[in-house]
Amino acid sequence: MSSPARPMRWTKGRIALLALVVLYLGVVLVVPLGALVVRTLAAGLGTAWTALGDPAALHGLKLTLMLTLIAVAVNGIFGVLAAVVLVRQRFLGRKLLDSIVDLPFAVSPVMVGLAFLLIFGNGGWLQPLGWKVAFAFPGLVIATLFVTLPFTLRSVAHVLEELGTTEEQAAITLGASRWQTFWHVTLPNIRFGLGYGIALTVARSLGEFGAVLVLGGAISGHTQTATTYIFVALDERQEAGAYGMAFLLAAVSILVLFFLERMKRKRFLR
Repeated sequence: MSSPARPMRWTKGRIALLALVVLYLGVVLVVPLGALVVRTLAAGLGTAWTALGDPAALHGLKLTLMLTLIAVAVNGIFGVLAAVVLVRQRFLGRKLLDSIVDLPFAVSPVMVGLAFLLIFGNGGWLQPLGWKVAFAFPGLVIATLFVTLPFTLRSVAHVLEELGTTEEQAAITLGASRWQTFWHVTLPNIRFGLGYGIALTVARSLGEFGAVLVLGGAISGHTQTATTYIFVALDERQEAGAYGMAFLLAAVSILVLFFLERMKRKRFLR
């Protein structure tokens, strides 16, 4: 019979470590968000809300929403398929492919935008084909897909590795086809990982700035997203619109965070 766990003793070292962590997180995370809220309230929520009714702001929000939906749909499907391939299949070059998937984590979005400009911009490799990608909506889609690619894939792959193949092999042994096994066994088991990855994809799509700025050019009413609208509005001293948009995006991101925490609690309570 195991003995009851002893209560943790709060030594000076533990208290100092806790204080250091709380201070660091407060300075890096809480204080900037608090400053944004205070500045928005100081400018007036009504003024900020009115500024968001500007056609450029509304177009930026609409564009960001469209890019987010596309990223969720494409990377949701691709993430599941790629995760199954990388975790369940064994083939030459699998480890290399598995490493390449993490490139969006390591490469700066600005560098990504510049790299795509070399391919699709003026004088780019694919310019003779006549494809209008740079400084157009397709360029924004490509940039967003690139920076959000790993999130769903990694979340689903982690769950697949934890699950193993026991249930899937049992289903196949009982006569289920590969598709039936995936639909009735694999997919229900990975739903939390899939939901977690989609939520991260949403958050990343909403906040993307560097790649869409370089590849899209932030053309008002054309390729200006919500984040690039903030950049342009600040540059043009339209502070109400900039703070209002930033406040809105921050609020949505916090809601996504609460959703992620709720999903984690549900998973661990199963």
